[in-house]
Amino acid sequence: MDSKYNIVSIIRKKRDGQTLEKEEIQHLINQYTADEIPDYQLSAFLMAAFLNGLNDEESAALTEAMLNSGTIVDLSEITGKKVDKHSTGGVGDKLSLILAPIVASAGIPVPMISGRGLGHTGGTLDKLESIPGFQVDMDLARYKEIIGKHDLVLAGQTAEIAPADKRLYALRDVTATVESIPLIAGSIMSKKLAEGIDALVLDVKAGSGAFMKTTEDAIKLGEALVGIGTQFEKETIAYVTNMNQPLGYKIGNWLEVEECIDAMHGNGPDDIMEITHLLSGTMIYLGGKADTVKEGIEISKRQIENGEAFQKWLDIVEEQGGDTEVIKSPEKYPKAEYEFEIKSNDEGYLTAMDSFEIGMASVELGAGRRKKEDEVDPQAGIILHKKIGDKIDNGETIMTGYTNKPQTIEAASAKLYAAVTIAGTKPEPVHLVSHIIDQKGSRSFDLDSA
Repeated sequence: MDSKYNIVSIIRKKRDGQTLEKEEIQHLINQYTADEIPDYQLSAFLMAAFLNGLNDEESAALTEAMLNSGTIVDLSEITGKKVDKHSTGGVGDKLSLILAPIVASAGIPVPMISGRGLGHTGGTLDKLESIPGFQVDMDLARYKEIIGKHDLVLAGQTAEIAPADKRLYALRDVTATVESIPLIAGSIMSKKLAEGIDALVLDVKAGSGAFMKTTEDAIKLGEALVGIGTQFEKETIAYVTNMNQPLGYKIGNWLEVEECIDAMHGNGPDDIMEITHLLSGTMIYLGGKADTVKEGIEISKRQIENGEAFQKWLDIVEEQGGDTEVIKSPEKYPKAEYEFEIKSNDEGYLTAMDSFEIGMASVELGAGRRKKEDEVDPQAGIILHKKIGDKIDNGETIMTGYTNKPQTIEAASAKLYAAVTIAGTKPEPVHLVSHIIDQKGSRSFDLDSA
């Protein structure tokens, strides 16, 4: 074997900060997927890549190697441009459940493969599975059948799609190498490119409830993602959005589905609807049904107003085995056995919310998982009654928690009290979208120039 393909030599090269060739990265990933390399050697490579970084060419090579480790779905028989959306994850981020039916109801195929929650962020699949009977696991034949029928499918990652990424992610999770921009970008894009998409919209979160804590890091991640999309000739647009407080008012799997149902009836919270319409409007634009993002947003709003988005939601829930009765009448869904309130000990204005701590409190109550094997309780979660900028009186309820594990209430309450800052001066309004990133580069967001 050529010495440059010696695994130890590849690890040493990256350890010493040198640039790897495309073939070296392909060899490394192929050998690992074939069980020819043990976890400890790939862990060494991941740490070397984490510490020394990967350049744009290396990131693209890693993405391509993970993409080619499995099946790339061919959706060419489906009419129209296939467009998906990906969020880097946040607290209360249920936007996929709203925008996917909006965009599909506008005639654009949305092949959406999503993930589960881990850590403080919720997962789309967990929210979907809170609907009784809803099936997210399927083979590729069923995946293609559903999108052919409805212009929409909401699925989990199949064994055939980017298997190398699945293994690498599990290894990154236990080797403290998750927060690497090139590794995150390769993981996201290998899965998305394997879905059979033509274009992609990205919601890159920044703030206390995001993996990227600063706007600067979120921009770097957005640029990496758009760069990979462009190299693979997929139209890609990213937005950097605020995650310094949870999105909407409900956190937890079924609670968030309830808020999505409200949104599809035109009663969604302002922050949810602003970001949803921006992302879905951009998808409609990339799907060729609007000449500008602004026009796409108007179409998105129309699909809510005319009821077509909600009908598409009912259709996909039924197609994937879910109970449409609880979607039509969410009040029928059983409630958690225990509820408790977080009351203000002061008066003034709510000036800050630690989204990470709120997310971890919801995990404590049972709404998320600390380990992949943990069971998620669909009834557990938190409802916010106040958001940043709201006036609060002493003794007023700020949040209500829900759980079926009463032993978690004390610890969750402590996190929630610590997550809230009240002061005498009203804060400046929160700007939800700071930057847009596309083939022209990154710049401050302005809808007129999007």
